Amino acid sequence: MKVVAKPIEVVSWTDMKGNINPIRFRFLEKDESYKVIKINKVIHKDLEKLCGNPMIIYRCSAAVNGQQRLFEIKYELNTCKWILFKI
Repeated sequence: MKVVAKPIEVVSWTDMKGNINPIRFRFLEKDESYKVIKINKVIHKDLEKLCGNPMIIYRCSAAVNGQQRLFEIKYELNTCKWILFKI
């Protein structure tokens, strides 16, 4: 996987315990168009502190251009921002 660290917009749902479950996300490509990725499966969820900033890391799989790909998205708890970290 390659580190890209792009800001993304995420559609997610939250259960009654407060667990966040991402469904799909989109990001701006170089040609100023949006690319939408539908998440098929969340493989692993973990909590990490990066420079003292707590983040939830989601390792997911999705079909991108007809090919199954793994990627990581991160949710910053302090700023409530999502990042496409690796793809």
